[in-house]
Amino acid sequence: MPKDFLKGAADQYDVVVIGSGLGGMTAANILARDGMKVLLLEQHYKLGGLATWFKRPRGHIFDISLHGFPHGMVKSCRRYWTKEIADSIVQLEGVRFDNPMFSLTTTFDRKDFTNLLTTDFGIEVETVNRFFDTARGMNFFDDQEKTTRQLFDEFFPGREDVVRLLMEPITYANGSTLEDPAITYGIVFSNFMSKGVFVFQGGTDKLVKAMEKEMKHNGVDVRINCDVEKINVAGDKVKSVQVNGRTIETGAVISNSNLRSTIFNLIGEDKFDSSFVDDAKAVRLNNSSTQVYMAMKDGDTVPRETGDLLFCSTADRFQTDLLLSRDITSRTFSFYYPDTRPDGKGRTLIVSSTNANYSDWTDLSKEEYEASKKDLVETTLNALEKYVPNCRERIVHAEAATPVTFEHYTKHVNGSSFGTKFEGLGVSRALPEQIGGLYHAGSCGIIMSGWLGTINYGVIVANDVINQLSSAPTVTTT
Repeated sequence: MPKDFLKGAADQYDVVVIGSGLGGMTAANILARDGMKVLLLEQHYKLGGLATWFKRPRGHIFDISLHGFPHGMVKSCRRYWTKEIADSIVQLEGVRFDNPMFSLTTTFDRKDFTNLLTTDFGIEVETVNRFFDTARGMNFFDDQEKTTRQLFDEFFPGREDVVRLLMEPITYANGSTLEDPAITYGIVFSNFMSKGVFVFQGGTDKLVKAMEKEMKHNGVDVRINCDVEKINVAGDKVKSVQVNGRTIETGAVISNSNLRSTIFNLIGEDKFDSSFVDDAKAVRLNNSSTQVYMAMKDGDTVPRETGDLLFCSTADRFQTDLLLSRDITSRTFSFYYPDTRPDGKGRTLIVSSTNANYSDWTDLSKEEYEASKKDLVETTLNALEKYVPNCRERIVHAEAATPVTFEHYTKHVNGSSFGTKFEGLGVSRALPEQIGGLYHAGSCGIIMSGWLGTINYGVIVANDVINQLSSAPTVTTT
């Protein structure tokens, strides 16, 4: 008989969390710590969503999530997780750019960027300071009509080189484009500019395992291989979830699934107001990505000055359509040196990331798809040769992931790496106004993407649930 992954689970919980991305896990942990009875359901056999890892023969462990997040993760992890997790966050030593316009290395903070912009790019210090202050002052309530392109035109007209320096890392971090609202750029950029770029020492496997341990310590009932089929609604409130052939009652549901999946698949549009459905249908998905995972021979590594993050491109200028093109001109190489996993086997891993369109991969035949993946690996090795000489002889394992890969393992619609575009945030926040007890903490509205944004969104939603359940009338029986 197949294993019953819900064996021993109760028939009723205060809160059911669907999905174990960073937002879902953070919400579950906070709620359980507050004394609530919480069930966390994950359809995959590993926790973490895109913030997870995989192993390959010979002991190679690859992180799937993007390499780097702002310093704010330290505060959020210490407050909402544990000191042990927060203390494992360390700063990346070097962020490199190499393209036809410029080649440089930076610590990626405001002080160093100010020096670069004034010295190397010849921008007046007053202009630089006004730009940083403007970006830092942006918030959710600002003008959403101004695009990131218009923001750059205001401060650096005609300076495509400056746009490239300021934009490429943020596109890598959260999928932002020049056509998106300026606030989606400014808020994220300011987060990074506070103190630079950080990473979790020990790898994503250590992080997620530490989070799982903390959740269970606080009483979260964590279940893997549990794919929720339906969120049941009675009247205007959530009633239960259907999962693995069982119906489990609950007073609140937090969906850490894709926003559109939550509304149209788990609930059904007939349960919402027509105007809300129209708004939800208008929400655009963010783009996906491709990645190539490479492992070097045991004992072989690259000089540290190669960088931790390397934004390289052969394109003459920065263009959104070029970043998404199958004819790849821009790649971000993440270098995982032996000290990334100091308790591991001392290996060097390299991951290449490129933004991508789901449509370029989903309609391929099986033969075309496999050939395209092989070509992706080969062209990536060609690009890497410039920075890691003789890389083909030095790399013992290489494989590719595509938008189809991410869709398969995470069930993200169209393999979206960053959920939905900015307009998804308003729809996500309005869910409990439509159906009482229904919440969403998935990646939506570019600001809520990435490591820090996703964790913080889990915090926001957890507090919403606490307020809802604590204000609910007490039912007494006689």
